[in-house]
Amino acid sequence: MDLTEDTVPLVRTALKELLRPYAAAGPLVGVSCIAEGSDALFAEAVLAAGGRLTAVIPSRDYRRRAVRPGHAARFDRLVQASDDVVVIPQESAGRAAYDAANALLLERADRLVAVWNGEPPTGKGGGTADVVVAARERGIPVDVVWPDRARRKS
Repeated sequence: MDLTEDTVPLVRTALKELLRPYAAAGPLVGVSCIAEGSDALFAEAVLAAGGRLTAVIPSRDYRRRAVRPGHAARFDRLVQASDDVVVIPQESAGRAAYDAANALLLERADRLVAVWNGEPPTGKGGGTADVVVAARERGIPVDVVWPDRARRKS
């Protein structure tokens, strides 16, 4: 969510290049929580590569409570474009719902694509670094995307 404006096209290009061989090798299925930022960029890259998308929605009220107005149309478009939409049976968006969504994402993943600057977990839980650590602990291969000149907002 905190990529700089100049970083977005760099990440978009890097994702396209990363996914190209997977799409050419056979059916490509991407699993994403389609949150604002790199989750949505990944989902769009999967669809652009001709892949199928599984959207993991963290809670029943996620769209209403957690999707910001500036991301709502994009979120709705990605949900509509998804072949499968899984809603985590949590009533409310929040840490428990996000952790459950990340756990489901890892259960379904053959590999993890992480738009990640390599910084270690913050200790708050639920961040990209936490998901990368969990994937590696499970033996899931991780493709890290962090192009040269990529930055996060301060």
